[in-house]
Amino acid sequence: SAERLARQARDSRDIPEASLSAATMVKDLLHPSSAEEKRKHKLKRLVQSPNSFFMDVKCPGCFNITTVFSHAQTTVLCGSCSMMLCQPTGGKARLIEGCSFRKKSD
Repeated sequence: SAERLARQARDSRDIPEASLSAATMVKDLLHPSSAEEKRKHKLKRLVQSPNSFFMDVKCPGCFNITTVFSHAQTTVLCGSCSMMLCQPTGGKARLIEGCSFRKKSD
């Protein structure tokens, strides 16, 4: 019968029975690594999340802290000394040299 033929084929190839019964996945789709999730498009992640964030930027001249959007489309100036903190690019805003920043927490 067909069952006997399958058993004979398996025995002749010396393949363990477990590998024939269940095909194992090369990577785990339910538990991807955080680095792998970061590389994916924001809508194709397991849980959708934006790429943008707000950040506190410290002015290198007067050390005043200003909140700036990561994808700002206009130049952002310091409130007290009017120094430019970041300039827009096509995507994320580029911080001026000497500025330090940290992501704002929720």
